[in-house]
Parts: sequence; structure tokens; C-alpha cells
Amino acid sequence: MEHQENGRQDVIVGMVGTRFAGLDGVSLEADKLGTVLEDEGHQVVWFAGELGDRFRPGLLHPPAHFGHPAIRSLEAELFGKRPPTPAAIRSLRDRTRELKTALRWFLRDFEVDVLIVQNALCLPMNVPLGVALAELLAETGVPAVAHHHDFAWERERFRRPQLPDMLRAAFPPALPGLWHVVIQSAAREQLQRRRGIASTVLPNVMDFEEEPVPGDGAAYRAAAGLGPDDLLLLQPTRVVPRKGIETTLRLASELDDGHVKVVVSHHEGDEGFGYGRRLREEADRLGVDLIFAPVRAEYEQDPTRPLLADAYAAADLVCYPSRYEGFGNALLEAIYHRRPLLVNRYPVYVRDIAPTGVECLEIDGGLSPEAVARAAKLLEDPGQWRDSAERNYEIGRRHFSFAVVRERFLPLIASVAPCYGEQAAAMEAAAQ
Repeated sequence: MEHQENGRQDVIVGMVGTRFAGLDGVSLEADKLGTVLEDEGHQVVWFAGELGDRFRPGLLHPPAHFGHPAIRSLEAELFGKRPPTPAAIRSLRDRTRELKTALRWFLRDFEVDVLIVQNALCLPMNVPLGVALAELLAETGVPAVAHHHDFAWERERFRRPQLPDMLRAAFPPALPGLWHVVIQSAAREQLQRRRGIASTVLPNVMDFEEEPVPGDGAAYRAAAGLGPDDLLLLQPTRVVPRKGIETTLRLASELDDGHVKVVVSHHEGDEGFGYGRRLREEADRLGVDLIFAPVRAEYEQDPTRPLLADAYAAADLVCYPSRYEGFGNALLEAIYHRRPLLVNRYPVYVRDIAPTGVECLEIDGGLSPEAVARAAKLLEDPGQWRDSAERNYEIGRRHFSFAVVRERFLPLIASVAPCYGEQAAAMEAAAQ
């Protein structure tokens, strides 16, 4: 339970999501948020269908994962072209009930004071988990913050649900004691317009107050099978269509230099393997070397794989041609590691990031001859980018550092924590 040390109120924060592991944006931002909370003296405990090494202590509950077979089957029913079958409706109810029971155990066993829900109440990747959370918060009144990274209306496959009233009620729910945080300004406006829900903007962040530990670029190049004269175009993203990896392949082709290699730093499979197959076919057609060299996050223990920092240290040019992003974690990582960066002018970049003054090699939807020429010049003379990389780092320190979390998020925790004392008895009774 919450306690006092030196006049400060510390709380046990329960972080809930579908997955806390690997290098996806939600896991990375949850890790950073947890670090800031722990630095302030709070305890963070974790609940998800997958928990990486960093995310302990916690309750690992596999049906909370969006990739669980039963959850994938339900997604196909709930967002298919036909109404869900009676068996699917029964499965939805059963899964919701089971997940709500697991969440009650989590609240009780870890004596959670405040919940932070990471993306599970906005993007219906696991519908039973979102419904279970909405019902649990309504029934118990446990204070909570919903940290929204993506919304259903932003993804084509979630725009036509078969049970729209249920989805509207839970993704996201409007409940007393539930505070909402979004990661960019357009999302704040959409949430207000579509649901009448006010929210706080907390952008993605990096620890710009601390210099990055230098990565081992040679180790990553060796892992990717590159030679000393090769030029590495790093695509530090998941292998999903909206990341625009084919644009990086076209850049490599247009550069027309056999030393240029395209290297992707993440695993395939988050949304199936079809996109990876298409990329290989496109690379073969263009005569481009495409290499998948997955890394591990800094908090993961796996000596057989290089670190994410090693990949950035190895990169001659970081390519971020995403068509859409909730914010842009890899963009901030490239700035943090002081790497030159090619970026597509996706909406959040245009609205929330570019106005800070960051200097990137920009494209607008597709490659232009001017962009290819600038990339070629940069690869020939990488020193020309050093001054702008330093300026970008200082911009990151001002706009996207952990100080932003302390300024915008910690007051939310301070405001909701006192509510818990009044509701603890009701929560304890509901958890029985």
C-alpha cells in the first residue's frame, strides 16, 4: 500500500498491458515511465501476457497477450465481415471473466495503489482484456491512468467492428477516476472530439539528461555480416507495412552503390510474415542487399545478440520512412545516439516534432532526386552532419527528456494516489 518516506507519498504502481518485452514502442515507453517512477521512490509491478527481463516483479498471464491463439481468433470474429458466431460471443464473455479475475489477483497480491494501463484501453488488440479492465475500473473505483499510444480509429482493420457499442464503451472508457494520457496533440483533439474525453499530452521520451552509453558498432556490423567498406542504411523498426521499409530499399537502389546495405534491426512476425516476404522479393528485384539483424533492448539479457545501441553506432544513415506513427520512438533514438536521419514527413512529425527545430533529411511521401543526392553526399562525407546531430540532441533534451515525464505525468500520480485510501475497502471487498 502507499506509504510515507521523508514526507513523500510513495505508491505501488501496477503497469498493465498486452506485452512488456522487446523493442516495440509501448514496451520501450513503459520501461522509461517505470524508470522515472522508480527514481521517484515508487514501486512498479507488471501485468501482461509476456514480460521481458526488465519487467519484474509482476504477474505473467499469457491470455493477456494479443498473440494468444484464442485472442487472435476473437479478433478475426469481432472485426470480420460477418457478425460473430454465438460461440465467439461466449468465448468473449468467458475470456473477459477470466482476465478480470486475473487482474483482481494482481491488484490484491501486489497491493496495487494505482493502475497505469498501457495501450490496452485504446487499441483493441486484445478485446477481452480491454473490456475486463473497463469493467474492473468501473466496479472497484481503483484510480488509474490510461496511457494511449494508438486508437482503433487510426487503424484500418479496427474501423468496422461487429460490436461497435461494446468497443466504444471500452476503447477507451470514460470513467470517474480514470485519467487519460496521449502521446501527441492530434490524438488529444480526436479523443476530445470523438469521446468527449480530456487528456494530457506526454510525448515519447529518451533520457537526454544522461549521455548514451556508446554502442559497439563493429559488433553489430559483424552480426549483420557487413564488411569494413559497406555503408549501412539502418531501418530500426518493426517489420510491418506502415514502416515503409520498401522506401529504404528504393533509396539503396537509387544510390547505385554496391557497398550500400539495408539492415533491419527488429524481428519479423508481429503482424504476420507476409510483409517480410514481399520485402525480400522487392530487394531481389532491385538488386539490393536486405539483411535482418535483430537486436535486443538494453534491459534484455542475451549475450548472443547485439544491443539496440550497437545498431545505431553502426549506422551510416538511419532511415525512418514510416507512413504513420503514433509518435516516433526510433526517431528519438536516432537523435539520442546522434545519428543522421532520413524521415518521411508523417503527420505527427509535421505537427509535433518538426516545429521543435530538429534537422533531418526529409522526404514527403516518396523519394525525390534531391533527397537521394543529399543522402549520397551525406554518406560520402559523414562529418557534415555532426553539428546538426549535436543541435538535435539539445533539442531532444529540451522537448523529449525524462524531465517531461516528471513535469506532466508525476502530478497525475500524485493527484490520483490520495483517492486510493478512500476506495481501498471497496477494492478489497471486490477482489474477494
